[in-house]
Order: sequence, then C-alpha cells, then structure tokens
Amino acid sequence: MFDSLSERFSGLVKTLSGRGRISESNVRDAMANVRTALLEADVNYDVVDQFSRRVLDKAIGAEVLNSLEPGQQIIKIVYDELVELMGPSATGVQFVASPPTIIMMCGLQGSGKTTTCGKLALYLKGKGKNPLLVAADTQRPAAIEQLATLATQVDVPVYREDGVANPVPICRNAIEHARQTGRDVVILDTAGRLHIDAPLMEQLRQINATVRPHQIFLVIDAMVGQDAVQSARAFNEQLEIDGIIVTKFDSDTRGGAALSVRSVTGKPIKFMGVGEKLQMLEEFHPDRIAQRILGMGDVLSLVEKAQEHFDEKQAQKMQAKLANATFTLDDFLDQMRSVRKMGPLKQLLGMMPGMGAALKDMHLPEEELNKAEAIIQSMARKERQNPDMIEASHRRRIARGSGVQVDDVSRLIKGFVSARDMVKKMSRFTMGDKAGLAKAMASMTPEQYSAMSRMSAGPLREASRLSPQQKRKLRERRRRGH
Repeated sequence: MFDSLSERFSGLVKTLSGRGRISESNVRDAMANVRTALLEADVNYDVVDQFSRRVLDKAIGAEVLNSLEPGQQIIKIVYDELVELMGPSATGVQFVASPPTIIMMCGLQGSGKTTTCGKLALYLKGKGKNPLLVAADTQRPAAIEQLATLATQVDVPVYREDGVANPVPICRNAIEHARQTGRDVVILDTAGRLHIDAPLMEQLRQINATVRPHQIFLVIDAMVGQDAVQSARAFNEQLEIDGIIVTKFDSDTRGGAALSVRSVTGKPIKFMGVGEKLQMLEEFHPDRIAQRILGMGDVLSLVEKAQEHFDEKQAQKMQAKLANATFTLDDFLDQMRSVRKMGPLKQLLGMMPGMGAALKDMHLPEEELNKAEAIIQSMARKERQNPDMIEASHRRRIARGSGVQVDDVSRLIKGFVSARDMVKKMSRFTMGDKAGLAKAMASMTPEQYSAMSRMSAGPLREASRLSPQQKRKLRERRRRGH
C-alpha cells in the first residue's frame, strides 16, 4: 500500500542519515518533500499540515541540530510522529467478563464488510473463542447467503431468520441463541448502503439501542481514499464507533485513508485486511506500519507469522537436513507450501529491513509457484529425493506431465540447487548474527532472492524462535530509531 510513500520517506532517511551537520534550511527542505509525498498519497490536508508542523517544531530545536547525530534524531522524530498519527495501538477485541461479547460491524456496500466478518470470526477462533455470525443484512439479497458460505469456510455457525425484513429482532434473538449454545462472541453483520443516508443510520441506531453492542467496528475500503475518511467521520458522529478495520491493505492504493482516518475520527484502527484469503486479517500496529513506511522493515510481524505457520519439530528436522546436505525437492515443496500460507512472498520479503527498495522491480509471480509445485509433483519419488539424477529424457517426461516447457523444468532444478546452497549458507547464522546474515544476503543475486523466497524457512525458522524478551529488545531498538 505504501510503496510510493515509503520510497519518498526512504529518500529522506538516506539524505539526513548521511550528514554530520544539518541546518534549519536542510530540515525545512526535507519536510517540504515529505509534505508533498503525504499530499500525493491522498492524506487529508489538515492532517498533513498538523503533522508537518509538529515535526518541524521538534526538529529545528537547537538541541537536535547541534547534537552529534542530528539526522538520526530527526528520523526518530518523524517515526514517533507517524506512530502518533496512526496510533494509539489498540489492537484486537476487548472481551466482556460475562459472555457473549457483542460486536456490531457496519460500513458501506463494497467495503468488504461481510467478508471481514468471516475473517474476524476465524481470527477469534484462533484466539480460543467460539464466535457466532449473525446475518443482519436484510437489505442486500445475496448478503445472507454470502455470510453463510463464509461461515462454512471458517467452520463457525451463522444465525439467520429467512423472510424477516427487520434486523432488530434478528439481532436480539441471535444474542439469546448465543447464550443458549455457549457462543462467547456475537458478530452482527449489519446492512450497508452505496452512500450514507437517513434510513441506513436509523436502522443501525435501532440495532445499537436494542442490543447495546460492546464494540462497534467500522469497515472502510482503503482504495476509496478520502471518501472513506469522510464516511468514517459520518458513521462515528451517528454511532460513536470503537474502532476501524481497513480492508484492501495489500492493494496499490496510496494509503491516505489509513494515515488520515485516526486523526479525523479519533478512533483507532483495529485490524487491516492484507489479502483476499480469510486468514489474512492482521492486527494493526502503528509502530510497525511506521517502520515499513520508513523502510525499516517489520521484523516483529514476520516473526509472528513464522510462529503461526512453522512447526518447531519439523523446523529442527529441516535444519538437520540442511546441515547434512540432504534437503530434497520433497522438503522444498513442503517448505514452499508453508511459506505460502504466510502470505504473498513479496509482502513477506518486504518485511525484512532494507528489502523494500530491492524488491521494487523484482518479479515474484505467484503463478511461478503453482508451476513449480506442478513440476515437483510430476517427478518420480527417486527424482524428488535426488534431483541430480534427472537427465534430459526425464525432464521431457516431467514437462509433459506438468504441462510446462522443458526449460521450465531445468530452471526449477537449477534454482533449487542454487537456493539450497544459499539457505545452507544462511542457516549458519541466527537472527542475532545480523552482520553475518546481512553479508550472506548481500552476496545473493536476484535469481537467488527469487529462489530463496520459496525456501525462506531457514531465516523464518530462526525468527520464530525469538523469545518475548528478544521481541521487546527489538521493539525498543526500533523505537530508538536503530
């Protein structure tokens, strides 16, 4: 989402970091570029004006300009103000002591509200909760069936009353049903409109007055830009929302809505949708997003993803195979599938510090991974165990079986060997050995980056072992601008 904005901010970081002395005119010129970048990103004008003024007031102080490292201090100020702009950090859902916790979801049509209800239900299941989805959108004919389909996919029950036009009794009855069936969270999927109007708000107010939801979440589409911010303001004035969920965070939108909505409404962003799959709903951390914008990466989010998707025993087994040079194409396929569960590869690699700019022009198509999987599955077991035995005649047979060209098979085998050697090399370093790991990564070619992205369980495995204490130390280093 923030690619172009991150590029401009990264330029600011490089410019200021490379100077031993910085004058007030240097700072004003740099902030003029930042201001232009924020406006181009469709950030609200008043928000940009306030942000720029706060940074300038802090950055041009004598204690900053006369310090030994003024550039680093100014970058720290920019980072802190970005965090403040998008903060506070109020992630997740607050649960009541006497269940069920009632969550009312609202938003305009097309914002992804119903899909987000399914994502939120899956997220809550992962937290050990037993959610109930409620089909309270009686305005859109397909809404109830869409929610029912999503409920089946995430294995969560849905409460519906077909033929009932008034959503108020549906919501009231659903909460009683949740109490009787032991459901501790109720998610109300209310109706949306193409625009904000009086009937929509009156219906939502009636539901709010009747069931008294513990939390009201507004779902906005990041691609709508400032229109999303204005609708958020209107919803908040009518309902007093508790938090915001931004969808399509993985899109190529400029990001103005995400940077503006908290300042305009005063309400925190709770979650962000980072992909179409139902598991792609993440808690919103302002400090981590600020790190991404400034080109610092997002190691903590990468660690959490690794911990969710990698089995420790399996990781140890893979580590032993790498050390003994017995890593096979079967293992390659298993690791590739594990990494793909974490999300798009370009998104994952972009979380590594300094990788954003390097990945800008790198082509990492997901279709290539599908092709690689088909090629490996078309091999005989002996061939997967020992790819060195695959000769020309074997490659032609594998190509026919997987529906690809012989060159594709050869390229995969060559890439596997190259990536295997690189991962073996990198497996000697832990996340604590930053210099060694950076040196190993710096020696990689673009082809090895692409190949390693399919075998990145080595560094991700090490990342998944970070203790809570190590995470806190890493977070503190980020806050200090290191």
